[in-house]
Amino acid sequence: MTEAFHPLLQFDAHPTVAERSDRGRAERARVPRKTQAEWDPASRKADPIELLVEQEKTRVPGLLSLRHERMGATAFTFYRGTAVIMASDLASQPSTDLYVQLCGDAHLSNFGLFAAPDRKPVFDLNDFDETNPGPFEWDVKRLSTSFVLAAQDNGFTPRVAAQAAAAAAGEYRRSMALYAAKPEIDIWYERVDASSIMEWSKGADRQVNEKMLAKSMSRAQARTVWTAVNKMTEIVDGRRRFINDPPTILHVPEDTMAWQLMKDALDGYYDTLAPDRRALLRRYEVVDLGHKVVGVGSVGLLAWVALLVGRDSDDILVLQIKQAQQSVLEPYTRPSDYAHSGERVVEGQRLIQAASDSFLGWVSGALGRQYYVRQLRDMKWSPDPASFRPEGLVNYAELCGHVLARAHARSGDAIAISSYIGNSTRFDDAIASYSVEYADQVQADFAEFHKALADGRLVSGQTSQDIDQYMAALRNPSPVPTGS
Repeated sequence: MTEAFHPLLQFDAHPTVAERSDRGRAERARVPRKTQAEWDPASRKADPIELLVEQEKTRVPGLLSLRHERMGATAFTFYRGTAVIMASDLASQPSTDLYVQLCGDAHLSNFGLFAAPDRKPVFDLNDFDETNPGPFEWDVKRLSTSFVLAAQDNGFTPRVAAQAAAAAAGEYRRSMALYAAKPEIDIWYERVDASSIMEWSKGADRQVNEKMLAKSMSRAQARTVWTAVNKMTEIVDGRRRFINDPPTILHVPEDTMAWQLMKDALDGYYDTLAPDRRALLRRYEVVDLGHKVVGVGSVGLLAWVALLVGRDSDDILVLQIKQAQQSVLEPYTRPSDYAHSGERVVEGQRLIQAASDSFLGWVSGALGRQYYVRQLRDMKWSPDPASFRPEGLVNYAELCGHVLARAHARSGDAIAISSYIGNSTRFDDAIASYSVEYADQVQADFAEFHKALADGRLVSGQTSQDIDQYMAALRNPSPVPTGS
């Protein structure tokens, strides 16, 4: 496998545009585009339920039934929690050597609006727990398949499902061709903000509701830190603290080991920030600690929340300190360049996201766990897949395909990738065919998942004992289990 083109590493033998284009065509000869349509269940090298069981060995046992409950809602929510299964399946099929910094979990719900450091809302990828270098098409396939599953969950026709998958791949192709013709510095500075989304909505053949887009922007801007603070905290004896509503959120008292360990660990986090961000955070004091269960696939990993207060009680900041482990991609692509999994997440995010959180950093816990740190919910918003109509789903697929291409063009060789994909719809059609077939596999795995819950291979039905175990584990955590 060859590394992604990286101009900063190739001063001595800088490839020409023609050479980079030739590389893409050579990859097309080695891995024809038609092979991107193929999914062969017989090529599977691991049982999907066993992959889940193995992954969950390092998670909080008392939260596994909640994880399975969230995964078990629909085939799409199951897909959100099973990046580990798809990584294994992708590795069993022919892949290009056109490496980029992959998101690793590029499904449609991991795109959305959030605040850039200049406080303007931007649309981009927003989850990087699994990021690692790998073949560019792996992200495209995961994204396109997510649209097929969302269409199926919404009861849309097979034609709409295939259209949405092809739309994501088609816009990725068109956008990558544009990036292949741009100066590298222009790619680096480009971002999808409010004005560019509105401009995009007016493109040929798009029938996007501009009022709906404007409403989405307003909703994102209204979701400030106080949106989260008002839901997650209460005033007790004149002091703000996190509420107790286990298992989703838990207040951690000051007299616990967890409080002291995490507060001490934040000094290590400050050291990973730029000096100006470090100086800003030193103006804030940590006044409370909690644990908040987030997402679907992340349930069972530790996700602390720290409440910070600045000049007065109205000057609030909430940081999320989220456990990081080895990416599900690493066994199949290559080991991370970073020994610290939190640093892997942060540096991957900085590489492929156009405007990253000012407070991104990483830290090691005293008991061996690794974490990354970010702000919790700063103008963050993403659409509910169930709210889409057929035409809206197709349009959203195009927007996500465009953003994914921009992310890949920042870290990979846009010229080589565009040359591989070509100008026809052959790549789009292949990805759509794969996505429809793989969605059928996900549906079959989803049925097997429910069988595993019924026969006890996976735990189900959260009990009060599970919650007690979870609360005890948080307040007095044990050293990290082997392998995590």
